[in-house]
Order: sequence, then C-alpha cells, then structure tokens
Amino acid sequence: MIITQTPLRISFLGGGTDFREYYRQEEGWVLTSAIDKYIYVTIKARFDDKIRVGYTRTEMVDSIDELQHELVRECLRKTGITKGVEISTMADIPSEGSGLGSSSTVTVGLLNAMYHYLGTPVDHERLAREACEIEIDVLGKPIGVQDQYIAAYGGQRFIHFCRNGHINVEMLQLEETVVRKLNQNLLLFYTNIARKAESVLAEQVQNIDARLHVLCEMKQLAIQARDCLRSNEMDEFGRLLDQSWSLKKQLASKISNDVIDDLYNVARRAGALGGKITGAGGGGFLLLYCPAAKQDEVRSALSELTELSFNLERDGSK
Repeated sequence: MIITQTPLRISFLGGGTDFREYYRQEEGWVLTSAIDKYIYVTIKARFDDKIRVGYTRTEMVDSIDELQHELVRECLRKTGITKGVEISTMADIPSEGSGLGSSSTVTVGLLNAMYHYLGTPVDHERLAREACEIEIDVLGKPIGVQDQYIAAYGGQRFIHFCRNGHINVEMLQLEETVVRKLNQNLLLFYTNIARKAESVLAEQVQNIDARLHVLCEMKQLAIQARDCLRSNEMDEFGRLLDQSWSLKKQLASKISNDVIDDLYNVARRAGALGGKITGAGGGGFLLLYCPAAKQDEVRSALSELTELSFNLERDGSK
C-alpha cells in the first residue's frame, strides 16, 4: 500500500496574480506557506479488475469513465492506471470550502501516490504542473496555480509566475527563529461559513482586466512582505496583510460580506494587526496576524469561532 501525505496551505499575499489570465500579461508573485494539516491518499492493488474509491462516499466501478470523483478519474487517466486499484482520501479537517487549498492538495497527493504505485516517482515540479493541467485544462476550474505548487513543494515560498508560463518556486530561506516567531503570531479561526470557491473565483477571473491596477498593487505588497520576513520586521508584515486584504476585497463582490467584515473588524480592535480570509474568500478560515501580547484578547473577541492550531510546514507532498 502506498500512502501520501500532502499539506494544506495558507496564502499570505499576492493571491489572484497566479491566474494565467493575469500573469501571462503582467507576471505575478505570491507569498505562501504549507501548514501541518494534511490530506492523505492511499492506493493499493485489488484482487480483481474493479476500481474502488473511498471518500465521503464509496464508488465501485468497472472503468475509469464511470467514476464520479473527477480528480481521481483524471489522475488515473494522467498516470495510465486503468483497473484493479483501491484508492481512499482522508483529511485532517473538513476540506470542503475551507479555503486552505484542499482541491489542489488532493490532486497533488493522488498523482504522487499513483506514480509511486507504478514505481515511477516524479519530482515536485511535475506533480504541480500536472495537477494544474488536470484542474484547469481538463476540468476547466476557474483557479490559479499557486495551490498546486505549494502542495507539491511545501515550505515557505515566494512563487514567481512568468509571462512565458514558467513558474519559479523560491524558498524564503528564513532562519528557524523567524519561522517560529511568525508561527507564534498567526491565528486561524473557522468562520462557520462554507462556500464554493468556484463561484467567487469565476467572477474574479471575469474582472481581471478591470482590476489590473489592484492586482499590480497586491503583488508589490507580496514583495514587500517577503522582504519584511527576511529582515525580521514581523509587525510590518502584519500591517501589509491588512493592506492586501483591503485590496483583495475589490477583486470580486463575494470575497467578503458583512459577517466577515464584522469578524475582521472585531479582531483588529482587539489587537490583530492584519489578516485575511484564506483562499478565494466568502467563508472558510480567517487568518490573523496578532502579536502574542494581544492574542488572548483576540480569542476572547472571537470566542464564537473555532480556532485551528497549526504550524508552518517544511515538507511538501511525500
């Protein structure tokens, strides 16, 4: 049996500049990190030729074409496995609508498991690139390409999306004390709002040409935030998160709403310097940057929300 562990992620700044519709015009930059919450994929041989897939439901089929789970179906096609396997997926958190990149994490984890099952493991770049091909080119999802790369590579990364389509994944090379301090100053709360990312992202893609100036500002903030982390200017990093969130809300109408705005403003008044909704927006998890001295006040102010404890993760899919 092959088991893969693939990390979820929190995207800090620059999200939206990783859409092909944008970066092939203007180039994009995203600052992001894997976290120690994972999606696990198992794959093993069956005694017969059927395909069994277990997730929130169970499928037993005779051919790939019959599979309802579109990510499993297309990963099997991509890797050339046609029969006689059992596959299951399990997540550390309910992944539907979390905003932590779960769809791309599943895709990368599936590909990694299948290639190892075949005895032909591939590198991080190929895992990420093929996950993008499956989600965007085959399934037509209106998404960017950062999630696939951070799931495959892991760590704390500055990712550059070039006009020619090349994607450069740069490790931040932060000292361990800086990573630890950053981790200590980040809080993650579930908003109790689940949403379908695709409805938010479809509008965002449609708005790209009209929001080029906003996206250009956002990617410049990502560069500034990377430099803040490298120079250990933690609180300034938090303030840049706040600026970036104000810009991100301009990209589509459903990125925020009155409930989210109220939660964010409450957290800011209690001492958080900045934050954002992870992922597309509209719900999922609220990420906050808050100095340690103010964290109890923020937790008290958001006492109706469930906090998710996490650590920044060094490894990608493995």
